[in-house]
Amino acid sequence: MAEHVADEELSIGDFVLTGGELAALVVADAIARLVPGVLGNGESAKTESHAEEGVLEYPQYTKPECFNGWCVPDVLLSGNHAAIEAWRRAERRTTSSRTEDADSPQASFST
Repeated sequence: MAEHVADEELSIGDFVLTGGELAALVVADAIARLVPGVLGNGESAKTESHAEEGVLEYPQYTKPECFNGWCVPDVLLSGNHAAIEAWRRAERRTTSSRTEDADSPQASFST
C-alpha cells in the first residue's frame, strides 16, 4: 500500500502499537526536540543517546535514592563532577549491546 500512496516512509522501530496516533506523537516529539528552546538546556541533546553514532548514554536515576534494593551509585551523590563525568563515560554503551538486538533471545509472554 505505501508504495502507492506515499513518497516516503519512516520507521520508529520494530514493535506493534495500538494505532498510528502513538507513532505520530513519537515523530512529533523527535522533531520538536530539534527546535531551539524546546529543551530546557540546549546542550542536553549533544550528550544524550544517539547524539554520537552507535552510542547510548549512561543509566538515568531519580528519587528515591533506593527503591526495592536498587540504589543510585554513590558517585552520583558525591557532588564530585569529575568523578560523575568519569562514571558516565564508563557506563555508556553501544547500540550493539542493547538487549533487543536481533541476535538476542526475544521476550515471550503468555496469558
